[in-house]
Amino acid sequence: MATKKRHYSEEEILRSKTSALKADGEWKYRKRNYRQALNSFTAAIELSPKEKKCFVSRSKCYIQLGQFKNALIDAEASLVEDPFFPEGVYQKAEALYYIGEFEFALVFYRRGLKLRHQMVEWRLGIHKAEEALIGSVGSRSFIKPEVMGDLSYLEEEIARKQPIAVVQNLTKKDRSPVPMKNERTTRLLLGGFYQHKGFLEKLLKDEDLIKGVTKNGERVEDLIKNCITSLNHCADFWSQEKPISLKELSRQPKPPKPSLTTRKAQYLTRIFDEISRCLAAGNAKFSLRKTEDVIKTVQGLSDKECLIKDEMMCFLHSCLGHAFCDMGDLDKAMEHHEDDLNLARQCNIPEAISRALANIGSIYAETKQFEKAIEFWKERIPYVHEGLENTWMLHEMGCCYLELNYPENARDCGLRSIAVAEEMFDDMWQLRASVLVGQCELKLGNFESSVSFFEKALSLAELENDDMALSAIQKALYRAKEQLQKQQQSSQNEKKEEEKEEEKEEEKEEDSSEQPERIEK
Repeated sequence: MATKKRHYSEEEILRSKTSALKADGEWKYRKRNYRQALNSFTAAIELSPKEKKCFVSRSKCYIQLGQFKNALIDAEASLVEDPFFPEGVYQKAEALYYIGEFEFALVFYRRGLKLRHQMVEWRLGIHKAEEALIGSVGSRSFIKPEVMGDLSYLEEEIARKQPIAVVQNLTKKDRSPVPMKNERTTRLLLGGFYQHKGFLEKLLKDEDLIKGVTKNGERVEDLIKNCITSLNHCADFWSQEKPISLKELSRQPKPPKPSLTTRKAQYLTRIFDEISRCLAAGNAKFSLRKTEDVIKTVQGLSDKECLIKDEMMCFLHSCLGHAFCDMGDLDKAMEHHEDDLNLARQCNIPEAISRALANIGSIYAETKQFEKAIEFWKERIPYVHEGLENTWMLHEMGCCYLELNYPENARDCGLRSIAVAEEMFDDMWQLRASVLVGQCELKLGNFESSVSFFEKALSLAELENDDMALSAIQKALYRAKEQLQKQQQSSQNEKKEEEKEEEKEEEKEEDSSEQPERIEK
């Protein structure tokens, strides 16, 4: 008995085609085939004219091709429905910068900083726009833009003369790093980044290295100087937010000599490193025994003796959870990860909360309690700030949705995972997420889109030289192509049957028209 064919709505088909074209465009952009990527995004926009992310992506392609006015038009199109769309605001600022409208670019970089202050790109954009204005005007005091009216409307009459020449002069001039007035203040403001600044300054002394040129044609010396200047400007910015005077610096006490309690804390820190190495090496029994011994010591410490006692306890519970998990005792592992989460919430330790939610979600997924796993991972989303963590979590959520037979939700998670992985230039996670989306499309009956994603995953597996992944993807791709051929054949057969039925109806009509004539005769 033939299975009843599922009929998809036009909206579902349209969404599937748009996502496939969008993924194809992102893949081609990643491979620097900007014209082909542009065509894919254009086709996606024709299908879904309100897809703002496609406008942003096409705007990026226009910038790479040197068509800056078209880039600005697309950036503005992405902001029609949502004027506060961060990616659209950033792309508009970039397009204005490349056109030569540095003042307006600076306005939108600053507007974006208010929308999403954690993005480093805004500060870098503000810096380069200010540098461009200094190069064209000659004074930093001029950089005081006023928000008057609708700044998104740009008239040709106010365009600066020879903007391209300004940009060329900006790229030619020697950007030596801006020195800070007080090196000790810089050290305190930059914190851990101060070591990176020192490393960059050492690189600048290597004459052979700074003569080099990157694949994009940029001088290594210019890149290093720009990085040092950016760090100095960051220190300037942070000093305005939280100024440190020289008097305060002189009053700060020198680090005390290690007492008995601080030595004990340093000893515990070394033990923690040892436990982490054992867990990474797969020696769960040794790390379990070591952690159980150390946890008693930490519990005996007072808050005065160890200021980070709560963080240490959270870390130890997490280590015990991992050790029990590696040994197969998931119940005890869950107990310790829940202890980690409860303590982290009591003490308001965001990193520990994020870690515990991830671990609990993983155990639920391993025990096939997929709904609970998704619940904990969703709760973790506000705590995730790293790209790789985000792409991993979206991929795992997608896998859980697929197991629960929600392929549409799984596909959405997979597409988001691909987007984040592409931003991080991580081919391995792009591969895994592409396989996930391919499986979802196969389950939804979108065989053409499924083939496209499996082919993308296959090319990534070839780049990674992953033989196991290659063989698995080839099998999945073969199945998808088989289903696609069957679908095409069935559609052809349906067309033939429809044509036959039409012919029969025409013959009946002819016969019915001939009968009255015979009666008259």
